[in-house]
Amino acid sequence: MDAPGAPVGSISAKAESQAYKRTSEFTMFWEALRRDKLATASAIVIITVALAAIFAEWISPYDPNFADSTLRLKPFGTPGHILGLDGQGRDILSRLIWGGRVSLATGIVPVAIASSLSILFGLIAGFLGGKIDAVIMRTLDVFFAFPQVLLGIAIAGFLGPGMMNVMISIGVVLAPWITRVAYTAVRSAKGQQYVEMARACGANQWQIMFIHILPNCLSPVIVYSTTIVSVMIVLGAGFSFLGLGVQPPMADWGVMISDGRTFLSNAPHVSVIPGIVLVTVSMAFNLLGDGLRDALDPRLRR
Repeated sequence: MDAPGAPVGSISAKAESQAYKRTSEFTMFWEALRRDKLATASAIVIITVALAAIFAEWISPYDPNFADSTLRLKPFGTPGHILGLDGQGRDILSRLIWGGRVSLATGIVPVAIASSLSILFGLIAGFLGGKIDAVIMRTLDVFFAFPQVLLGIAIAGFLGPGMMNVMISIGVVLAPWITRVAYTAVRSAKGQQYVEMARACGANQWQIMFIHILPNCLSPVIVYSTTIVSVMIVLGAGFSFLGLGVQPPMADWGVMISDGRTFLSNAPHVSVIPGIVLVTVSMAFNLLGDGLRDALDPRLRR
C-alpha cells in the first residue's frame, strides 16, 4: 500500500526503478566480461577443470593409484593412455583429473575463507578506527614482516604434512594482505557523500557498514582474491613438491611434478604435462581476475 499523501503507485514505481537499475548494472557487467575474450576463455578453462575434478570418479579412465609396472614411463599416445604413464605405471590423465580436486581446493578454499574473514576485519578497522583500528592493523603488520612463501612453509612445517594443514597455512598467509585491500577500500568509501547522506537519514553504524559501505568495497577484494588464487595453487603445489602437502599416493599436481624429477632425462612428460596444466590453470585465474577488474570498474567498463 502506498504511503498516505504519496502519489498512487509512487512506491511501486520506485521499487521497479531500483530493480531495473540492479538488472542494468548486472547486464553491463556481464556484457563487459563477455566481450573480454581472454577472460571468457579463462572462465571456460577453469569451469572445465573444476567439473572434471568434481566428476573425476565417473570420467577418470583409470583408478589414479592403479599401477601397471609393465607400462612404466610409456609416452603420451600410448594406446589406452593418451597422456602416457608415470614411473610406477599409473595413468597420468587419471591422476591429473583427480589431482585437480586437491590443487583447486588448496587454491580456492583458503582464499574464500581468508577473504570472508579479511573483509570483516577490514570493515571494522577501517570504519570504526581508533584503538580497534590500531590493534587489528598493527597485529597484521607482524605478518607483513615475513615473506609470504617462507611464512607459509614455516606454518606448514610446524603443523605437519597434510591437505588441511596446507590450507590453514595458506589462509594465514593470505589474511593480512586481503585485509589490507579491504581496509583501504573501506577508508576510501567512508568519506563518500552517500555515507554522509545515510548518516543524516538516521542510519546507525552497523547499517552504514553492512548496507552502504560493504557492497561498494567487495569489488577490489573479489578481483584481488581471484588473482591470487593462481598464486595459491602454485604455492600449494610447491608444498606438495617439498613434501609438506598431500602425501603419496594421493594424486596432486605438485606431487606429480616432484615424482617426475627422476625421469626428466628419459621421460620428461611425467613432469612436463602436470606442469603445463598447473601453469595453464594459474594463468586462467590471473586473466579472469583482470577481466573481473575491468568489468566491475565502470570507468574501465566504458
